[in-house]
Amino acid sequence: MSKVNKVVLAYSGGLDTSIILKWLQTQYEAEVVTFTADLGQEEELDAARKKAELLGIKEIYIEDLREDFVRDYVFPMFRANTLYEGLYLLGTSIARPLIAKRLVEIASETNADAIAHGATGKGNDQIRFELSAYSLNPDIKVIAPWREWDLTSRTKLIDFAEKYQIPIAKDKRGEAPFSVDANLLHTSSEGKVLEDPAVEAPPFVYQRTIDPEKAPDTPEYLEVTFEKGDPVAINGVSLSPAQLLTELNRIGGAHGVGRLDLVENRYIGMKSRGIYETPGGTILLEAHRGMEQITLDRGAAHLKDEIMPRYAEMIYNGYWFSPEREMLQALIDKSQEFVTGKVNLKLYKGNVQTVGRESPYSLYSEKHVTFEDDAGAYDQNDASGFIKLNALRLKLLNLRNRRP
Repeated sequence: MSKVNKVVLAYSGGLDTSIILKWLQTQYEAEVVTFTADLGQEEELDAARKKAELLGIKEIYIEDLREDFVRDYVFPMFRANTLYEGLYLLGTSIARPLIAKRLVEIASETNADAIAHGATGKGNDQIRFELSAYSLNPDIKVIAPWREWDLTSRTKLIDFAEKYQIPIAKDKRGEAPFSVDANLLHTSSEGKVLEDPAVEAPPFVYQRTIDPEKAPDTPEYLEVTFEKGDPVAINGVSLSPAQLLTELNRIGGAHGVGRLDLVENRYIGMKSRGIYETPGGTILLEAHRGMEQITLDRGAAHLKDEIMPRYAEMIYNGYWFSPEREMLQALIDKSQEFVTGKVNLKLYKGNVQTVGRESPYSLYSEKHVTFEDDAGAYDQNDASGFIKLNALRLKLLNLRNRRP
């Protein structure tokens, strides 16, 4: 262990990060600064402050970053209709660069020479935190206790906590049934009762959405207003980014929208099974695609769909601050200049569906597509030449292949 005088710890106030806090004090003999981010996880943050104070921490940062999170990270990502492996809305992935950014900034503000996180050596988060941190400060030292210590079991963690009189919640004395990460975009549940991908997840795993089978028998209609690719209002009421996502979560959760059971490929090389709940994000994705259907040119829309998997992979793998992600973001943002208007959605029993869309910049021309008299808007004979030119190479290929 190299000498560290002061370290900024990403601190939740839970058992694991409290143990890490004490471990940093005892093993590195370093002064610890705690940083707790409010990203909409709906936990009592005062408890984190009190626990840090109990452990002797003098510099405690607790910050409400909900608006920053949605405005500067979630919304830019959703402009791309981002899905990892075709399904996952990246709720955990997109939160890590913001946390890492503040860790590095607080380290600078407090003259700390290191930051620390509680991600394990098996997961993606260690990569996301550290790639982000090194992108912002190449000289920062990162401490990852799970890759260094010998506290390799729940029993050892509990013994360490008891030795140093770290408060342990009663339900933490046994093994937790599963691990949960939550923020304003989603909840993610992994491990323990979820580790066998052949077994259906038990109902108690779901925390943000009602069982679709128990959702209301009457559909709910919803209008989302967009300006340049970002949602700005629900049912005509203007809301801030965090307020808007909070409201979409409430509405979607009440209809069982946004559940996902996924076996994904971690960047570290192994597969993992997760249960995700992203009610507001699922509505937002559907609404945004509905808005783009009438405002994006075919070439632009198809190009976006082609680059989206690469863009999603960059975020999942921890490259938010990379030049390639920023390059793609510039392209994506350019495509959103006219993605403005209103989308009507229907929510029912776990499903959300676009049922109407309108925009002052719509490219949809009823005059051209009508089955009635188009009043000369389109000459159907033009299609003959178009087809003949596009068929020419296919004809030549066939003639070539017929030669003996």
